[in-house]
Order: sequence, then C-alpha cells, then structure tokens
Amino acid sequence: MTKEEMESEIAALISEMTLEEKVSLMLHESMAVPRLGIHEYNWWNEALHGIGRAGYATIFPQTIGLAATFDTNLAQKEYEAISDEARAKYNEAQKLKDYGQFRGLTFWTPNINIFRDPRWGRGQETFGEDPYLTSQMGIAAVNGLQGDDPENLKLAACAKHFAVHSGPEGTRHTANVKPSKKDLWETYLPAFKALVDNGVESVMGAYQRLYDEPCCGSKFLLVDILRKKWGFKGHVVSDCWAVRDFHENHKVTNTPAESAALAIKNGCDLNCGCTYHAAIDAVHQGLLTEAEINTSLERLLRTQFKLGMFDAPEKSKWGKLGAKDLDSKEHRALARKVAQDSLVLLKNENGLLPLKDDIRKIMVMGPAAADINAQIGNYYGLNSRIVTILEGIVAKTETRPLINIDYHPGVGMYGPSKQRGWTVGMAESADVVVCCFGIDNQMEGEQGESVESTQGDRDTIELPEWQLDYLKAVRERGTPVVLVLTGGSPIAFPPELADAIIFAWYPGEEGGSAIGDVLFGEAIPSGHLPITFPKATSDLPDFEDYSMKGRTYRYAEKEPLFPFGFGLSYSTFEFTKLTVNASTNGNYEVSVDVKNTGKYDASEVVQLYVSKEKPTENDPICSLKAFAKIQIAAGKTETVKLTLSKQAFETITEDGEAKLMSGNYIITAADSVPTKQSLKLGASKPISTILPVK
Repeated sequence: MTKEEMESEIAALISEMTLEEKVSLMLHESMAVPRLGIHEYNWWNEALHGIGRAGYATIFPQTIGLAATFDTNLAQKEYEAISDEARAKYNEAQKLKDYGQFRGLTFWTPNINIFRDPRWGRGQETFGEDPYLTSQMGIAAVNGLQGDDPENLKLAACAKHFAVHSGPEGTRHTANVKPSKKDLWETYLPAFKALVDNGVESVMGAYQRLYDEPCCGSKFLLVDILRKKWGFKGHVVSDCWAVRDFHENHKVTNTPAESAALAIKNGCDLNCGCTYHAAIDAVHQGLLTEAEINTSLERLLRTQFKLGMFDAPEKSKWGKLGAKDLDSKEHRALARKVAQDSLVLLKNENGLLPLKDDIRKIMVMGPAAADINAQIGNYYGLNSRIVTILEGIVAKTETRPLINIDYHPGVGMYGPSKQRGWTVGMAESADVVVCCFGIDNQMEGEQGESVESTQGDRDTIELPEWQLDYLKAVRERGTPVVLVLTGGSPIAFPPELADAIIFAWYPGEEGGSAIGDVLFGEAIPSGHLPITFPKATSDLPDFEDYSMKGRTYRYAEKEPLFPFGFGLSYSTFEFTKLTVNASTNGNYEVSVDVKNTGKYDASEVVQLYVSKEKPTENDPICSLKAFAKIQIAAGKTETVKLTLSKQAFETITEDGEAKLMSGNYIITAADSVPTKQSLKLGASKPISTILPVK
C-alpha cells in the first residue's frame, strides 16, 4: 500500500465511524468495530529489556546496565532481538485471536528520562544521567525496535516520559515541576528531540505538571515544542491514568469531560486509562470538536497501518517468526554478551581478578547470590533458565575439579539474619570470598511495584546497614574479598572493604554466567558507569528540586565515590596523538590513538568531553559529546575517529536558547570523566587539546 493509499483508507474509515466508535479507539483498550474490519486492540505493551509482562521471553540486563556498555551497536542488536520476540508473540496470539494486553506491536519503550538523582527507583529503566549518552542509546533502541523502513514498522517504539520526570515516585501525580529554561533545554529535552529527529513513532507524556500544565495536556510541550518546533508526526499517549490526575490530583479541571478535552485539544491522542470515555460528553458540551477527535484518530490509525495490523500477519516480512524464536539460543548468547559488557570493574587491587589457577576454595556469601529479583529488575519477562550469580560461579568449577566451593547467604536482603555470627567464620578457610550484596527490585522500582515504604524510591543510597556490618565482619577475617554489587542505581559504601569490586546492575537471565565469565577471566570487563556514584546521601540536593545545580558529573562540585564514565579492565590503555580538524559541513573530525598496554585483548570506551576554557557560572563543568567502544589486541594501537557536531559547542542561555559562543574549548579524550580522582582510581590518563571556535 502506498502512502497515498494509506491516507485515503484512513479517511474512508473515519468517515464511516460514529463518534462513539471513534472515541472507543482512542483508549489503550481499543474496542472492535467489526463492520469496518477493526479488531479490538490493546496498545499497552512493554519491552524495556526484553518483552515484559508477557510470560516467556529473553531477559536482557536492565536498561541502566545496557547503558554501561557504551555500545550503540550492541544496544541495537539487543532491541532487534526483542522486536523478533515481539513479532513472534504477536503472530502466535493472532492465530488464537488473542487481542489482549501485552500481545500487540506498540511498545512503550524506551525510557529516556535523565537519571538526575540516584534515589529515584525508576532510574534503573533509563540510560543514565547524561543527555548525549541517553540520546545515542535511545536512538539505537528505536532503530532496533522499529526497523529501517519508517512506512513499514516492525514495532512502534515510544519515547517516555515527556518531560522532566525522574521522581520522587510518591508525588508524581501531584507535582508541579519548574526547572529553569536552561536546565530544560540543556538536560531534560535533548534526548526527546534526538529520538523525534530519528523517527520514533510515539511519545508518552509524564504524570506531573510542568510550569503549571499537566504534561499529558500541555500546550507548551505537546503543541509548541513537539508538534510545531520539532515537527513530530507520530502519536502521543498518556501515561496510565495520568489524564484522570487532571481533575482528581492536579485540580486543573473539574470533570472527566474537561480533562479529556484538555488532553485531546493539546495533542494527546491515546489515553492509557479510562478518562477518554468522557470525550463523548466533551463534544456534546462544546468543549471539544469531532474534528479534533478525527485528528487524533488519524494518527493512531496511521501507526496501525504502518505496522500492517490490517493485513494478515503471515503476509508481513516477519510473518514466519513464532514460538521457536522466543529465548532462542542466539538470544541467550546475546543476553550473556550484553551482561558481560555491562559489568563495571570498580576496583582490582593487586590484580586479584581474574581469579588465579592456584585458587582451591571459594566461599560465596551474600543475599544477592541466589536472588532472581537481583537479576531481573523491573518490567521483566520470565523463563525457566535464569542463571543466578551462585549458579554462574558454580558452573565454572565444573571444569575445575580442584576448586571447592561453598555458599551461605549470611544475611538477609531485607534485614539481618540471626545466623550471621557463625557464618562469617566460614570465610577463614577460603582462598577468596565472593560477597554478593546490594539491592533488588523489591527495594527500588516504580510506585506500587516495590515493597518499600518510599513507594519505589530510596531514602538513602548507602549499602543497607545489615549488609555493611556483615561485609565488615567478613573483611576482618583477612581473606581476599571480591564484592559483587547488584542494583539499578548507585550504592555508597567504603571501597576499602573489598580487594575487587564489580557492579553488576540487574544483569538478566545470563547474568550469573557473565559474572562467572568475568571472575575467571573468560570475559574481560569493559563496562563504564553511565551515572555518577556519590559518596553519601548527604551529598545530594533536595530530591524534589529539579534544578541541575549540584547534580550529575556536569554540575556537581563534590567529589564522588566513583565518577561518571569510570570502569576498569584487566588490561590498561594509553591515549596519544589527539587531533581535531574542521570539516566542510561545520563539524569537527577528531582522531586519537589508543594503545592496549596490558596483556589481555580487551575493549576500551573512548569518551570525548567538551568544556569551555573560561566557563561562566552556570555552564556545565564538561559534557560528553562523542564516544566509541573498540576492541584492541594486547600491545596494539588503534586510531579512533569521532565526530563533534557544531551543536557540541552551543551554550544554552538562561532563556533556553541555543547559541554558539566563540572562544577556546577544551577537547578531552578519556575513559572516564576527566578528573584527578579518576586517575587515582585507575582510569587512563586523559589527553586534551584546545580548539578555538568562532
């Protein structure tokens, strides 16, 4: 079907519908219109790190772990695999005439909000704290989900939550957020613009208000910015029951009809919830026109036509995908690869890792070792072969018969164990202790998903006190300690309590295998932190303050525990020969040589930071503007070429305008945000040059 034919068909369908039928198609549980050949359809589907809430599927590492790979190619491969499984589930459901929830082709992924505060329980769903990294990983996700033909979509992806949303969870239905225009355009909006520019099919509004307007009915966001300024052509969906918040919590309207009218008039096309039933009353009351209903319905039908939903599934190019493609051997291998590359080595004193051949006894301790909640994060799928950390380590000893392994959780994930005392002594007889601590998806998550009283967020970022006490007791026994931490957000703890530290995130179904691979040197760690780890909760600004002052590596003055971009390897690297040359299109071409000075073939993440030689008070300290992940053989040198767009040198004014300021800019190539502390922790020495920009 040509584009012209599609538009003609959409117009013809709408012309045949009653007002009631039109409105029924604008809710996430869309009704059938049998006389027009329209089946019922549920728009709500999840694919955060694998098909979620739909049973059997591959469980990839949580999104924040994928961000730690700094690898857009790998990210796109992951989402291509996820889209295969989505089409497979859709095809199987269609055979059974199952049109229910989590069986569709419209997926509310990715979450590209900025992880501005480590207490936010949903930060695990994001690509971290940096707008550029978030943009690039988000684009990779959209490309993997939607495919390469914008008129023949594999799936419809969704950029959420638009905009300025990152906790607290407990106030999201009532909050009125008012960041500066500089922070809005410098931090909170760039990733959304990047995804719109790259063809994302859908955008989801956020729960809260922004500058007094509820985001799902905001003229400023949905009309002035999204439609007019950025030229977005896809459809907008509300967050679930967010339109009901207009009258029940935000109090900007008085009735469901007024709320429906406000949202639809400002371009929110689809209501996740039930408020749009009142759109019929809104039309009868003169609050809304049928023409405005038609505009939203056109957008929704256009998405469905692009997805081929009015054609038989077997006729699509993905019609042969089915049950055999769910959690396939290839997808499990990819999940393991993503998990390996997501692991961040934070410390490796005296080269304790990889474990040496003379190790004879390993003691595995800690509540995260056998906890699948520490594997899967939130918005997860399920399968029968989730490999825990304990299982991954034990599997490595199957081919190493001289190694004896023992295990005890020692202390509970959610509180102290009365058995703690005698279990500590088990560390003394071991050659090395692998302590598996941290948090799981019952301790952080979305409002209503977590068992914590903070409604999903954390009051503090410190390692739980009972775990810290146990770790101290184990450390006092004198046995070398490898600390494996799980969680979707930064954890503050004393690094001196372990000889080696791996941050594992929520590493998915093959997370245990990947951790075993890294511990025994069968994979070389290459993950880098996509978010700053502060030293203490007391270092953080007020959680409800959306100002970026004091937040993230770009604006925080306090020294962190571990900086953004940081991550060690079993090898070492040297940066030399940094050159920057202007190209004919106004961009700059950057070249840097990177030598692997260690004894392992390994991957390195080359990060390019830009800062002003003479910054003003509110300028970022520095900003990531390009990155690349490369594999380098031991002893070899690779030349890495990166492009800096002219936008990399723009300054966002206090009025929110982007201006190119002339002057000298510092260009730095590094494998961590360039600070003295990074060097102390073991990062490679950065290399910088001055670039005059006119």
